[in-house]
Amino acid sequence: MNSRYLYSFLLLIPVMALIWFIKPSETEYIEGELITSAISDKSQAVSNYERYCASCHGMHMERFVGEDREAMFNMPVDQMVAIIRDGDLNTGMPAFGDALSADEISDIATYILTDMKEASRTFDYRPAMDPVQRTERLTFRLDTLITGLEVPWGMVWLPDGDMLVGERSGQLFRFNDGIFVSVIEGLPPIFAHGQGGLLDLRLHPGYENNGWLYLSYSTYGPGGPAEGGNTAIMRARLDGNRLVDKEEIFKGLPDTRNGVHFGCRMVFCDDGYLYFSIGDRGNWDNSQDLTNHAGKIHRINDDGTIPADNPFVDHPGAMPSIWSYGHRNPQGLVKHPETGVIWSTEHGPRGGDELNIISKGLNYGWPVISYGINYNGTIITELTEKEGMEQPVIEWTPSIAPCGMTFVTGEPFMAWENSILSGSLSFRYLVRNEIEGEEVVHEEILLREIGRVRNVDMGPDGMVYVAVENPGVIYRLVPVE
Repeated sequence: MNSRYLYSFLLLIPVMALIWFIKPSETEYIEGELITSAISDKSQAVSNYERYCASCHGMHMERFVGEDREAMFNMPVDQMVAIIRDGDLNTGMPAFGDALSADEISDIATYILTDMKEASRTFDYRPAMDPVQRTERLTFRLDTLITGLEVPWGMVWLPDGDMLVGERSGQLFRFNDGIFVSVIEGLPPIFAHGQGGLLDLRLHPGYENNGWLYLSYSTYGPGGPAEGGNTAIMRARLDGNRLVDKEEIFKGLPDTRNGVHFGCRMVFCDDGYLYFSIGDRGNWDNSQDLTNHAGKIHRINDDGTIPADNPFVDHPGAMPSIWSYGHRNPQGLVKHPETGVIWSTEHGPRGGDELNIISKGLNYGWPVISYGINYNGTIITELTEKEGMEQPVIEWTPSIAPCGMTFVTGEPFMAWENSILSGSLSFRYLVRNEIEGEEVVHEEILLREIGRVRNVDMGPDGMVYVAVENPGVIYRLVPVE
């Protein structure tokens, strides 16, 4: 098993949940190594798992399937102990050696490799969903459009109705009404590491005239894989099922082997500029440092050049593409369909996920202010507000791990007009937030246990499309009477 999987399974966004478990057998063999299931304090092990581990990889390690899951559950116990105790700087996993005793860490490792392993074999990771979903204001049919994916990230529709779906692993697929058409060839080199890979997809507003398709992805720096990389943006055209006329119009700095917090969502706004997000890359200090791209939302022209009125163009040493800063890891970015105002969701640490309105030159506070704490329970900051730093429209504690977002528009979903739909990775559902002006006035949870929602978007047919991961499925929501 690749080391990035061994270490990254504890990296996921926090979810607070009770742990379902069964009585362990007396002993269990793991790849020839005898592991006793004697846990010095079973109830404490379960409690610590819920507090520290489940907040990262879910109740039943939903993040991994197939060979990756088997390899993780067959890991030698001493390796599991070392991962929990020491963490890993390359992947951004926190170390728990200072928060937990050696016995507590050993108990958690043993619990994962015995009780949790057995429980995972009988758990239904994708419970059967009622094909007709009734919500507060709307009833819709849940259609399964595409299956057989892993971690679908970007979704976009071509003028002929075909749909492009990007896999985080670095593949781009073409579908027609859910039927596979082709793999798109000619993609750039992709640094598929941890949370990185092929990320968002967008069409230029004038696509029918100029044919520009935009891809965000993590890619290597000049030093190649040994040096690591950061988020990049390419524009290209489609010639049949191959990318041509490829231009890398942006490459973020600093390059690092760290496998977390790449961002990256993109949106074209009414002013014609391309806005996109980059996370802090696991280094908190990046977000307040204007001399690098990480922890920021950026604004560029469609060819990658810098608008003359960007807020930090004349700031000595600052990256001229920066539009706002003080962000942790924004994985939702949309414009209001009527006002054109940019809204964003971003991951907090353990707690403190945020919904923000993004404005020119403003500081959104991370890590100086936050409503969250560190994954190991330590305090990041005592401050939740400070002069000169923006407050979120709302914050989610415990973390929902927001990923992907869209404003609902159009006649079929008129009952949800002026609502934001956001995916939840940790709680495995869709969130609907009703907006009045610049305030959230109501929240509704939809599609509980649908899976780790990676993206949600409005299709050209006026329907809502939801992408979930592991196993990767794309659903279509169709209103019914």
